[in-house]
Amino acid sequence: METITIANAKTRLSELVERAAAGETVCTTRRGRPVARLVLAETPRTRIDVPALRAVTRAMPRQSESAGGFVRRMRDEDRY
Repeated sequence: METITIANAKTRLSELVERAAAGETVCTTRRGRPVARLVLAETPRTRIDVPALRAVTRAMPRQSESAGGFVRRMRDEDRY
């Protein structure tokens, strides 16, 4: 865990947030004493309703052209 002063944290906030997002913990201090900790926010995971997902994908229309064919056609027609 890295320790950083509040004044220094103000100038490097974007970098510190990226590091926290990567799982690192950063402790901010005021006059040498810890006052705050920047950590990765835990987001609750929600369960996927598999039957509902299957129903949605079954209801989707089939594409008449493959993705590769579509990209190839767009490239050849110069429309990208």
